[in-house]
Amino acid sequence: MKLNELKGTYVLDPTHTTLSFIARHAMVTKVRGSFEEFEGKAVVDGANPEATKLEVKIKTASVNTRNADRDAHLRSADFFDVERFPYMTFVGTSTVIEGDVVKVTGDLTIRDVTNSVTFPLEYAGSAKDPFGNTRVGFEGSAQVLRSDFGLTWNAALETGGFLVSDKVTLEVEISAIQQVEAVA
Repeated sequence: MKLNELKGTYVLDPTHTTLSFIARHAMVTKVRGSFEEFEGKAVVDGANPEATKLEVKIKTASVNTRNADRDAHLRSADFFDVERFPYMTFVGTSTVIEGDVVKVTGDLTIRDVTNSVTFPLEYAGSAKDPFGNTRVGFEGSAQVLRSDFGLTWNAALETGGFLVSDKVTLEVEISAIQQVEAVA
């Protein structure tokens, strides 16, 4: 199925979807992390992309960088402050299709700070899985400045620069399942 032929309601399959991020650490290496708990839904109209509605809700406490101490710090008030802000959200505000790429612009809210972010997502196609579900796949990335969301904690390095980069790459690998509409 072509991108402009997609129509219906799709929900993220959390077991086959990855919402992750990459930040520079100590100016010399990259740290990768992901969020393990989230939900998302899109009402898609490929023939009329502006009618598409998209919402994603991510549990901030589910951050996982494979390091318990770092994860605890990310959950603290220095970063996500999960006690006060248990979720971050992305709500689509516009959708444009250009070939096999859908550009989804939306409001990303972290710690009650909202900024517009555009994700150019490459359409990986659709398939019927062994359980009879129609699945669609997308992947892409966007860069944000964490300081734009009030995430400003840092530590100066003796050799210059800072421990954590301000620029963060957000990466998504999406598998969404079309919902079967109930027949009245």
